[in-house]
Amino acid sequence: MKLDVGMLTHDLARIGDYARRVEAMGFDCLWSSETKHDPFLPLAVAAATTSRIKLGTSIAVAFARSPMILAYTAWDLQAASEGRFILGLGSQVKGHNERRFSVKWEAPGPRLREIVLALRAIWECWQSGGGLDFKGQFYRFSLMTPFFNPGPIKHPKIPIYLAGVNPYMCRLAGEVSDGLHVHPFNSPTYLRDVVHPAVEAGLQKSGRKRGDFTFTASVFVMIGDTDPELAEARAAVKQQIAFYASTRTYAPVLAAHGWQDLTPKLHRKSVEGDWQGMAALITDEMVDAYAVTATYANIARPIQERYAGLLDRVNFYRPWQPGLDDPRWPALVKQFNG
Repeated sequence: MKLDVGMLTHDLARIGDYARRVEAMGFDCLWSSETKHDPFLPLAVAAATTSRIKLGTSIAVAFARSPMILAYTAWDLQAASEGRFILGLGSQVKGHNERRFSVKWEAPGPRLREIVLALRAIWECWQSGGGLDFKGQFYRFSLMTPFFNPGPIKHPKIPIYLAGVNPYMCRLAGEVSDGLHVHPFNSPTYLRDVVHPAVEAGLQKSGRKRGDFTFTASVFVMIGDTDPELAEARAAVKQQIAFYASTRTYAPVLAAHGWQDLTPKLHRKSVEGDWQGMAALITDEMVDAYAVTATYANIARPIQERYAGLLDRVNFYRPWQPGLDDPRWPALVKQFNG
């Protein structure tokens, strides 16, 4: 199981140093997300300042960009990183697409499938020098003159990971992509009973096997060497679980444990702005179902045992993270590399 790390800074002037440090510490992949900043620019800086660590988006919002724009960006990052780039895409939810990005929301599953197929058609055109003739329901690409063709690169096979929670998206990922970004709000039960069977159905449809596919996830962790550290971490994780569980999209993750009646209660409190009241509804049993508790010196074993066969890559999802100057980090990373 590989240990990855998220992009904890999006300050382009500081990312080069940050990327070099996490690479030297032994993390396997550096993921950049699309929240407050563009997800691709930090990876361009990291590609130029590192040589080993993989670089990926976790995730970039697919529908906010033309597949052609995505294709150019991914092609350049793959070339700059000498084959270390992973393109992670997600649909995001309707409200963010329509109200934050001002793009049309329609048939997210079929449309995301078409984006993946279009990307591969465009990349094949650039690599082979052949024509471009992609016709789909949502996108059509038929113009690629030499002036606009960036030409072949050394590592043209760019892995595409899709983000998914519900069975449809997980099945789609298994059918057309190289990996799945599992949502941080997950449990081994949900992964085993819902996510993996759906991905397996997609893999069978595409004629591939489990070994051809990668499951990666940010996992909720409560790490601490003292009672106050663990208490602070537990309170933060309870708040984050409550935030996700208040959204109907994630109700199936609760339903896998028989807790689906909690969603409307949490949603009501979120509307009222009662954030502390939301966290109070999350029981210790729920926290233990969705999160791992450990000290810095023994975090690897419970994660590896908990997600054996379910995840291939993990990184730690916490509302807060200690700085890389914390002397406990290098030894922690070595637990996964050993």
